[in-house]
Amino acid sequence: MTDPDRSRAPASPSPLLDIHNLTVSYRSRRGWLDAVREVSLRLYQGETLGLVGESGSGKTTLVMAVMRSLSENGAVRQGRIELDGRDLLSLTLAEMRPVWGRQMALVPQNPQSALNPSIQVGEQLDEILRLHEGLSQAAARRRALGLLETVHLADPERVAASYPHQISGGMQQRVMIAMALSLEPKLLVLDEPTTDLDVTTQATILDLIRELIDSRQTAVLYVTHNLGVVAQLCDRVAVMYAGEMVEEASVRELFDQPRHPYTRGLLGSIPRLGETKYQTRRRSIDGQIPPLGERPGGCVFRPRCPLAVEVCLQRPPLYEAGPGRVSRCHRWEDVAEAAGNDRANRDFGAQGPGGNPRGPSVLAARDIHVHFPLPRSPAETIAGTPRRMIRAVNGISLEIPPGSVMGLVGESGSGKTTLARAVMGLVETSAGELDLLGLPLPPRLSQRDLETLRRLQMVFQSPDEAFNPYWTVGESLRRPLITLLKMSRREARDLVPRLLEAVRLPPATANRLPAQLSGGELQRAAIARTFASNPSLLVADEPVSSLDVSVQAVVLNLLNDLQAASGNSLLFISHDLSVLGYVSDQIAVMYLGSLMEVAKAGDLFEPPYHPYTEALLSAVPLVEPGARQMRIRLEGEIPSPANIPSGCPFHTRCPRFLGDICVEETPPWRVDERTGKRYFCHIPVDDLLAAQPRALTVKRHISE
Repeated sequence: MTDPDRSRAPASPSPLLDIHNLTVSYRSRRGWLDAVREVSLRLYQGETLGLVGESGSGKTTLVMAVMRSLSENGAVRQGRIELDGRDLLSLTLAEMRPVWGRQMALVPQNPQSALNPSIQVGEQLDEILRLHEGLSQAAARRRALGLLETVHLADPERVAASYPHQISGGMQQRVMIAMALSLEPKLLVLDEPTTDLDVTTQATILDLIRELIDSRQTAVLYVTHNLGVVAQLCDRVAVMYAGEMVEEASVRELFDQPRHPYTRGLLGSIPRLGETKYQTRRRSIDGQIPPLGERPGGCVFRPRCPLAVEVCLQRPPLYEAGPGRVSRCHRWEDVAEAAGNDRANRDFGAQGPGGNPRGPSVLAARDIHVHFPLPRSPAETIAGTPRRMIRAVNGISLEIPPGSVMGLVGESGSGKTTLARAVMGLVETSAGELDLLGLPLPPRLSQRDLETLRRLQMVFQSPDEAFNPYWTVGESLRRPLITLLKMSRREARDLVPRLLEAVRLPPATANRLPAQLSGGELQRAAIARTFASNPSLLVADEPVSSLDVSVQAVVLNLLNDLQAASGNSLLFISHDLSVLGYVSDQIAVMYLGSLMEVAKAGDLFEPPYHPYTEALLSAVPLVEPGARQMRIRLEGEIPSPANIPSGCPFHTRCPRFLGDICVEETPPWRVDERTGKRYFCHIPVDDLLAAQPRALTVKRHISE
């Protein structure tokens, strides 16, 4: 169990990293545009500093300046960057080479783009050690294997002999951390290192980072938009907005009592684990970060700030807002009171659970299987070896009542998206039956008539891929109205402004191309298009996972509003249990193509849990300094769907493994009579209840 309230004393009175009054700009046709403006930060040995803010806030530009890796059109225009007392900006590239790796190292967000796809992992590690340490080939390989063990990679010899594409994303990220640590740098810069990882893999990586910090007293600059990660890992937090540092404080002080309206808005946007849409409405920040070259005068946050007054027309300095903390807000003393009012006067959502469990199901899936054949080798073909199959979905049965939201959660490789694509007819089922509104749903998209297509729509994770880049948004919105609802072009054109208004977009958006919209605006336009045909069932596949937390809140509120107004049903897919718990009426937990548990959303967070659900809950980074949660980490990787384990498919990683019965026998479905929760496990309800504490307990530091 970790203590997020820890506060490490600096190991040295002098900062390891000292950034003073830094301005970083990019050259454009309009001249130099400031992406980072007058930022000052200090980071001490053994300390972890979280750097947070929305996309466009300047976090990555600041990091690239520290690493001396700005693009050709970027330059530091003012200020200094000192590492262990040495001015990095005064060094030539030749002088920087021994600094990179030996004194500071970067772990990027996407390890796949950072690793050479044509060179084995071990050889890439060996090369660093031979070049910087002068080790022989044999000595470098021994050291490389030791580093892979340090980052808890099982079978390091196999990993070293693998190419990057042959190992999972979580393993690739651990390899990147091993590379970064290979020369034992004093400063480790982590740029969104867990953003694209499953919650279980993320938890393992965060444990590893925490362990390495504690054992090596490494200073860490951790860049992220995930405030849960910051709450559980960091000592201090610096908040950036539109290129400026707007607040800095210890983790506990910042989460308990933010002293900038932007920080307050970020914290209010986050769904807490166990909160539902029936308890509270997500708070969001109106508007978006202005682009470079369009930053307002005075306070840069003023156009979006609910507390803005006349004095905010003047640019605020960094005020001392308490011992060891600063805020760039003229009204910082009023922000704490406003945050208290947020908790006392919460916006409440719907008054009761959605859906009508006794009505006919909008979607009924019975024993659905989706299998894909693997290609056979020439030898297998000659020998007549039966073709092996990828068993992506195995015997899934689900029902979604009218007007309700079914959440679907699980790690990557669990089969969630394949099931969604089968419902949409984008992949064909191998066995089983699908019904839509009580009528058989043909397995192929080409077999479905226009009325079926109208009633079944999908929101994809990446809105960029959902729009024709050469059509205006208005053209994309008119198409389903004309094709599915048989409207005339004039009728469709007249309806488009109302559709945009429903998703809180101005009518002028219709004349813009997709590339001219932000990610959040484009996702809202995609939602408008899916709701245009008034579908009976909307399938949403990770619709908010790529969005900033503030935009995520807007989209979640929007989906709730539209779904409540139209009375349609949703199948909402995510690996984020906080989001799913907030938006769903029921949640189904999926692992390796099979369901492990189905429960009402509120009941899922109370014991008994299926052991897989228990592990998922324990891995969620809680946005609550002072929260306590059980610590369960899954060992190993999820097995291949081409070689699913016998008995219980989860038995190879199960923290409550019973023995031979889990290996040899298929588990029964058990029911908790108190709640109706169903789970797929050999362990009886009473035994699980006796063995499992609550997944989390939140202990706040301030009265609410």
